[in-house]
Amino acid sequence: MHVRSSKKPRDLNKLAASIVTVATDERSTDEKLRADGKNPAAVALGRLGGKKGGKARAAALSPEERSTIAQTAARARWGKK
Repeated sequence: MHVRSSKKPRDLNKLAASIVTVATDERSTDEKLRADGKNPAAVALGRLGGKKGGKARAAALSPEERSTIAQTAARARWGKK
């Protein structure tokens, strides 16, 4: 059975608007999402902080604090039964 990608609106004005949108490839900001459904602008902003986050945090911690955090993480990882 053939699956339609989308239904056409019954209202004449909405149908005309959808035809113009398809013809000119003008999409609203809601439609400008990546294939995984994420907003590209938000992804770019998240990467800006994410790229330097771990290194900046490690530089701010003392060696004892880093060791304590690592031990807690290891217990959480290996302590699960």
